[in-house]
Amino acid sequence: MHKQERHHGRATPGGGRSAFRFTTVTAVVIANMVGTGVFTSLGFQLLEIQSGFALLALWAVGGVAALCGAMTYAELGAALPRSGGEYNFLSRIYHPSAGFVSGWVSATIGFAGPTALAAMTFAAYATSVLDANAWPWLRPALAAGLVILLGLVHASNHRNSGRTQLLFTILKVGIIVVFCVAALAFVGEPSQLSFQPIAGDGGRLFSPEFAVALIYVSYAYTGWNAATYLSSELENPQRTLPVILFSGTLVVMLLYLALNFVFLSVAPVDAMRGQVEVGYIAATAAFGEAGGNFTGLVLAALLISTVSAMTLAGPRVLQVIGEDFRALSLLARTNRDGIPAIAIYTQTTLAVIFILTSSFESVLVFAGFTLALNSFVTVLGVFVLRWRQPDLPRPYRTFAYPLTPLLYLLLTGWAIGFVLVNKPVEGFFGLSLIAAGLVFYFVFARINRASS
Repeated sequence: MHKQERHHGRATPGGGRSAFRFTTVTAVVIANMVGTGVFTSLGFQLLEIQSGFALLALWAVGGVAALCGAMTYAELGAALPRSGGEYNFLSRIYHPSAGFVSGWVSATIGFAGPTALAAMTFAAYATSVLDANAWPWLRPALAAGLVILLGLVHASNHRNSGRTQLLFTILKVGIIVVFCVAALAFVGEPSQLSFQPIAGDGGRLFSPEFAVALIYVSYAYTGWNAATYLSSELENPQRTLPVILFSGTLVVMLLYLALNFVFLSVAPVDAMRGQVEVGYIAATAAFGEAGGNFTGLVLAALLISTVSAMTLAGPRVLQVIGEDFRALSLLARTNRDGIPAIAIYTQTTLAVIFILTSSFESVLVFAGFTLALNSFVTVLGVFVLRWRQPDLPRPYRTFAYPLTPLLYLLLTGWAIGFVLVNKPVEGFFGLSLIAAGLVFYFVFARINRASS
């Protein structure tokens, strides 16, 4: 039988010995978002959209959607306080199979994939001063080494894990603010791109290109739900979780608008179009070649906290899957401090495999589409849960319900639909991953029934 119900009232996996603080989990939310997406996706958006107003509107719309999603998740997380994020929510709201598929998506592409992408971007920025063709092995080696090192740190104890995350996140936010101010102050010849609305912008905001670009943006905002993966290890989750989700997402939205405004203001559009390292290109335009090289190294350091946050949050999904399915019970084992070390090592291994076998572009749209679909079904669940369990205690209720979740569903559903039409290959692979998760669920559920 499914064993999820026996875990609901648990304070921490470690029997209450320790938990993550408010500041640590807020740092996880911020660091999960600020990483690969904002430092890479602008180049892909510029392939189809060259209006400064439309591009900033794209990031603002993505931020509003993330805020709406965060406020909705806050209600679900306060009402259903258990680690695991969407796995926990969908298992309770719909059916254990829906939760398993969501956990399957999170464990495979949802965390291991973005962890690999962040590590690959870290390596690309860190080696921007070198000739990558002369050292073809260096980037994958640096990326894999970073993932392995942080996996070992986060598999130790809450104190080391939390302090590492908080330190790198504070460093990240501070450096981004300094970079934005310095780039605008020192750029010699600002870009001529206008941020005022121009003819045709109204149509651009409702175009298929804008909708597909919104998937890139939604990927950059992926991580606003990270706190829900740590609910069981958070101090007083029903009170603090809504504040963490909203404040962390709002900070990131402001950072994203500032960063993209600076990128577009200081760097030539043609130089960034189709390129991954837009931060390095903008820094070179603002500070010259030497300053750009130094900034590239600094931006690489910022990505350490992104890899760290995903290594911290993602394995909690594997942990709760292991708690609920006997065939995967090894993933639920914790060390003496309540850390799911085996789950961390498992995700670390998957991320290293992605680094060594996959290209950057092949994962980006695929991951963005699949994760957007995952969160779409979860936000829809707030309506289902209110209908099915109207008397369930809800310490926090979604602000401006039902408009908030409806706006998220509208924006995200619109983007998902256009990806299926305009990027059918990525959409097909995303749906295939979900179908594979269903197959594995029925196999493991049968094993559970046979052994009970």
